[in-house]
Amino acid sequence: MTAEQIKHDSHAHRLSAELEGQIGRLDYELDGNVMIITHTLVPRPIGGRGVAAELMRSALELAAANGWTVEPVCSYAVAYMKRHA
Repeated sequence: MTAEQIKHDSHAHRLSAELEGQIGRLDYELDGNVMIITHTLVPRPIGGRGVAAELMRSALELAAANGWTVEPVCSYAVAYMKRHA
């Protein structure tokens, strides 16, 4: 999984990645200049391959590029940010 495979839908506030016909996604909300990561979902058939981590990396790059701060709400986002402070 690479960043080039991540798609951003700015209207839906979603990042997604397709692998083997399955779609992993990360949903966020914007509150001013705060990106609130509300949900990550990676289907079991593609789990354990770094899809969620790549979605998080892409979300953090998107936030940095737009000058947003990040507030992780979903458990995966919280754990990822603790591991990659």
